[in-house]
Amino acid sequence: DEFNVDHVRDTFRVILQMALVLTFGGTVPVIKVGRMAGQFAKPRSENTETVDGVELPSYRGDNINSEAFTAESREPDPQRMVDAYYQCAQTLNILRAFSYGGYADISRLHAWNLDFVETTSMGSKYRQLADKVDESLRFMKAIGVNTESDTFTQAQFFTAHECLLLPYEQALTRMDSTTGRWYDCSAHMVWIGERTRQLDCAHVEFCRGLGNPIGIKISDKCDPAELVTLCQTLNPNNIPGRITIIVRMGAEKLYTNFPPLIRAIQREGLSVLWISDPVHGNTIKVESGYKTRDFEAIRAELRAFFDVHDQMGTHPGGVHLEMTGEDVTECLGGVQNINEEDLKERYHTHCDPRLNGQQALELSFLVAERMRRSMGLKPLLDDDEDDDY
Repeated sequence: DEFNVDHVRDTFRVILQMALVLTFGGTVPVIKVGRMAGQFAKPRSENTETVDGVELPSYRGDNINSEAFTAESREPDPQRMVDAYYQCAQTLNILRAFSYGGYADISRLHAWNLDFVETTSMGSKYRQLADKVDESLRFMKAIGVNTESDTFTQAQFFTAHECLLLPYEQALTRMDSTTGRWYDCSAHMVWIGERTRQLDCAHVEFCRGLGNPIGIKISDKCDPAELVTLCQTLNPNNIPGRITIIVRMGAEKLYTNFPPLIRAIQREGLSVLWISDPVHGNTIKVESGYKTRDFEAIRAELRAFFDVHDQMGTHPGGVHLEMTGEDVTECLGGVQNINEEDLKERYHTHCDPRLNGQQALELSFLVAERMRRSMGLKPLLDDDEDDDY
């Protein structure tokens, strides 16, 4: 229902803004990966749900069944996979156009601000940063750097989603005729979820044969020995960059459960990229019945993720967020101070609550400041002197 060019564009430009903040503020290159063009299947905790005494199969995503609470709508329909494929193809074409057609030109960085963010404190911080980047670009031009090259006018953008619905993923898997390797062409990167990462699970067996980069989502339930075996199964040649471990635990459990996992990986000399997913482990249900997430809990888990890496001497490699470019009110808190009463105003999600553009941008500034602090650099902006991250 939410598929249109404007929604794709708005999410894309929030990701561009966040990448700019992290690249300039954190002084590191940023790989931009969007959970877009393929995330239609939903892992569910329960096989059924009950409303007013009526029990029906759970909604499992638009490429399986419908969210409408009727027996007919909850019946799995294979045609939905075909519909999902065509919508994904359209989304990818839109993303290519924005990535390479001039929209991602860094000289347009002021135009990336969303209308609903423009007049806010986050919009103001972004404009201050954009002014600094503009000044840097003018300096580079003055010393002869070609700022009209592809590096400045285009953006490399990749897609990823959970490898959940195997019939869909298998149908889009092809052999590369030049290398003889198999690739799942539904996305650049696919990940195995917390519910399907068991060593004897079909999802692990399927991903083991792919040439794509593979993600593994883990929670506090993950055993260190199990994680080592899983990484060795999926990456027997220990190829750097192939395995990304996406950590979702909640702040308190992360401090106690994460270090043993890092130690186990280090002990075996395995090459992995650690990414924090501070959103999924912090879902709550409020009295009004809305499923939501608290910005402060998300921020606390991100802080814990960086703290543990500092203690272990390892590298925090990235952040995985559930977000949208729309002006939704699905997650509590942030500089907008969204409260429980506000949730009903613009709660549009079909499944999980998402950060809106302003909340996502706020997190990117917090992460950038944490990175600068760890490198001994001054705060990115003057008003960030007292930011507690």
